[in-house]
Formats: sequence, structure tokens, C-alpha cells
Amino acid sequence: MSAKQASSQEILSNSNVERPLADFPPYIWGDQFLNYHFDEMAYERKEKKVQILKDEVKRELLGLADDPLMQLKLIDAIQRLDVGYHFEIEIEEALQRIYDDHQHHFQDDNLYNVSLFFRILRQDGFNVSSDVFNKFKDDKGNFKDSLITDVRGMLELNEAAQLSVRGEEVLDEALDLTTTQLKAIAPSIKQYPLAAQVSRALKQKLRNGIPRLEAKHFMPIYQGMASHNKALLKLAKIDFNLLQSLHRKEISMLSRWWKDLGLAENVPFARDRHVESYCWALTVYFEPKYSFARCLMAKLINLYTVHDDLYDAFGTIEELTLFTDAIHRWDISCMEQLPIYMRKFYKANLDCFKEIEDEMAKRGQTYRSHYTIEACKSLVDGYFKEAQWCAANYIPTVEEHYDVSVLVTSTCHALLRASFVGMDETVTKETFEWTGKGPKTSSKMIKASSVVFRLMDDIVGHNGRSFEQKRVHVASSVECYMKQYGISEEKACELLSKEVANAWKDMNEAFLRPTEMPKPILMRVLNFTRVMDVIYTENDDFTHLGEPLTDAVTSFLIDEVPNDEEEEEP
Repeated sequence: MSAKQASSQEILSNSNVERPLADFPPYIWGDQFLNYHFDEMAYERKEKKVQILKDEVKRELLGLADDPLMQLKLIDAIQRLDVGYHFEIEIEEALQRIYDDHQHHFQDDNLYNVSLFFRILRQDGFNVSSDVFNKFKDDKGNFKDSLITDVRGMLELNEAAQLSVRGEEVLDEALDLTTTQLKAIAPSIKQYPLAAQVSRALKQKLRNGIPRLEAKHFMPIYQGMASHNKALLKLAKIDFNLLQSLHRKEISMLSRWWKDLGLAENVPFARDRHVESYCWALTVYFEPKYSFARCLMAKLINLYTVHDDLYDAFGTIEELTLFTDAIHRWDISCMEQLPIYMRKFYKANLDCFKEIEDEMAKRGQTYRSHYTIEACKSLVDGYFKEAQWCAANYIPTVEEHYDVSVLVTSTCHALLRASFVGMDETVTKETFEWTGKGPKTSSKMIKASSVVFRLMDDIVGHNGRSFEQKRVHVASSVECYMKQYGISEEKACELLSKEVANAWKDMNEAFLRPTEMPKPILMRVLNFTRVMDVIYTENDDFTHLGEPLTDAVTSFLIDEVPNDEEEEEP
């Protein structure tokens, strides 16, 4: 049976066709997100409670203007609880005032205080010098032994050191020292919540963590602190559950969209990850004002996942040549040249992008859909190049691999453009130009994100599982390094891990003022990259649905935050 006559299900059962099939784990969520009832009145009641608590916390925040240390501690709690978006103006003004007088604040000899000042200012882009930590070193240039007994100080220094840029040796030394020492003393720490804080810090770096997940972990820790702000804690709990109801509404609509497309049945060789795709978009931006942008991005992640599997785990070179040509021509008339099993998916692509184009036309922003389509074409070209390498059993050079597998098929360039397309007026033509006319001309920050994504994926592919090695698959970064430099797998993974660490430093540098783009743009890139770090650090990925990813879905969309006052949830 020819490919132009057969469906994908029929082709799957045809053993005469040699395909790089992958036995992907199945969809696991059933229909639980499909028919969610969103209670508009309950949502509005909850919004009013949030507003009252916001006003109370704002008054307390502004009231601490004469006590910078206490104000920074409250800002830290606000940000850790992921409600900082309610106080952006107040926080910015407070940090600017503190920064203007920062030399005074760093005269403190308390490790915790100095580390806190440094971290809160640095993570907001204020270029505070890491030299402030030299005072904690002895005559030999080593950190003083007396610091080891200061657990809170060591913990705060550890989190501050995560904001290093290239060349900041004092922060590199601080991160190594504090990580080693905290691991050594963690079992002996009995007092709560300090023990829980240290345990979480060792499991997940604060800078690299997903703020929404970290907030949920931090709530019981914060509640266990005798000095916690009751209004702030109540705000965080109600706000999380309030937004969760909105997110449930969105995933319900997306689940209906996905089911109506019928791609799960039409392309059974591909991963069905529409729930995970939405949660990925949710980590990029969770705020209500980004609802449209979030749902649009989730749709494109879905489609790009099928693209990936079509090229990587099913299509023959002959079929993929036809599909790649059709994508470049971008016309419904191209469907007739495609194998039957590709046609519905090709139409779904055009329909989705037409929806984007129509919405952008209403907003007078048609340029955004153009940039997004071009990114899709570039991604498909990359997938096709990898399929050719795979078919030829070719291991590319490190440079060839970087240009295609890191910069293009990591999907960072395409998906970050997708994240911008539905945003507000903060995004301009210059934003899309900043992403590059193609992946190779992207900004340093987007290239860094691509490095984290691809290299961590490839390292996990070798260290954490043997899935990719059990089937015909394009060569990974590890294999390219091993061949080109004549080194072992272990050494290749070690070198690649250093590249990932440097990429994070480049991400940090991009936030230092003056920045190339407004902070809301940079945050999309940072949050996008955090997703990769969280799931890959635990030897999980978007394919295998391990504990980190399933826990994230459960946390975002299923489990509400326990509410002591038993607030009625929408």
C-alpha cells in the first residue's frame, strides 16, 4: 500500500515499510480536563478578596521604606510566593531606592544580610558587584571557616551565587562551597522550617526553578516561620487557587480543541502531550493578562511536538521531502501532493496559523504572524536535516550539530517567538528582530536557552535512560563530542554540563541593566528555560512523563492549595 493511499494506522501495521518508530508513553490524563465548569460568580468573589489582601500587603510593603532590610525580606517572600506580579511598581521603586544607597547596605558584616541584598537586587537586573563577598574571605583567599556554622547565611549565599555571570570566580567558589557544606549538614538540621528550606534548595536551584512550583513548596515553609506575614500568606493561597480555576478553564478549552482536531487518532505514532504543552506555556506566563498568549503558545507546542515526531519517529525521507516542500509553499493546495496520513496534520497547521493571522490582523499586528510562520518553516528545515543525517547514519561535526540541533530543532527559537505573538504592546517588531532573522542570528540569551534545552536533553538521553539508543535516532551532542574529540561518553557529558552552566551565566547577564529588551520579554525566555532545567535535572523529559512533569501537571491543574479558612473555591 503506497503512502499516498494509506492512513498512518495502516502504515503502522505494514512491516514492509522501515520507519524509525518510537514507543512513546501514552496519554495518561483521560478526559478529566475536558468538561470543567468555570463558575464566573465565584471567580469574581474571590477576586474581590484578593484585592482587599493586595491593598493590605501593599500598605505594609510601603510602610517599611525606612527599614530596607525588612522591606527586602518582605519582597523576597512576595516573590517566592509568586504574587510579585501584583506589586511590580512598588517593588521596582523600592529596589531602585535601595540600589541607589546600596554601598551603605553592603557595609554589613552579616553574611545572610549581604547575600539577601545582593540576590534581590541582582535578580531584578541591578548590576551589584560580586566583590561585596570578598570581605568574607581570609588572607589566603578562601572563605572563612567561621561561615560554615551560619546555616541561614550559607543558604542565602548559595542562592545569591546562582546569579553569577562569566568571570565571577568569587560566586563560583561560593556556590561550590555552600553546596558541599549544605549537603554535609542537611541531615543534622532538625528545626523546622530551616530543614525544609535546605532540603528544597539542594533539590532545586531557586534561580532555575519554576516559580509557580516553588511557590507551592514555599507556602508551608513560610507558614512555619514565626515572623510570616499573615495577609501575604492568605493572599498567596487564595490567589493560587483563584488562578488555578482560570487555568482549568483554559486547559478545558484546549482539550476540546485538541479532541476536535482528531490528530491523536490520525497520527497515532506521535506523542499526545496537549496537557503537558499547556503546562509548559503556563510556566512561561501564568498571569491572567496572558491568557490568550498562553493558549496560543500551548497550541503551537502541541503542533511542533507532532512535527518533531513526524520527522523523527515515522516519516520516510521521500514523504518528508514532500511535507517540507508543502510547509514552505504554505498553501492548502499542497495537500494533494502529500501522503494521506499527513494531510489532516498539514491542514491543522494552516488552520492554527490562520487563526493567529486573523487575530493579529484585528490588532493591527500582522507582522507577528509572519515572524511565527517563518520560525515554523525554519524548524521544519532543521527537522528535515536531522532526518537526512539519521537516514545516512551520519554523525555531524560539533559545529554542524550546534547550527541545527541546538539552535533550530531544540525549538527554542520557534517557541519563544510563539510566546511573544499573543502578548501586549510590550512586544514590537524589534522584539522579533531580537530573536533573529533565523536561529543562527538570535540574541545571546536565546542561544543560551537553546544550549540549556538541547544539551541537558542529550545528557539525560545518555545518563538517565537508554530509550534513544534503542532505536535509529539522530546523533546527540554527546556522540558528536565523542567522535570529534575522541573522548569517552563520561567526559563528553562533563564538558557539555559545563556548557550548560555557562549558558545559565549568559542568561543572568542578559538581565543586567541596561537590558536589550524590556523585562517582560526577558522573563519569557528565562521561564521557558526553567522548564527544561526542572524536568531534565531529574532525568525526565517531555517524552517520558516522569515524576517531575506529572507532578507539575498535578500541582498546576489538579491539587488546590490547602486553605486553613476553608475558603470556597471557584
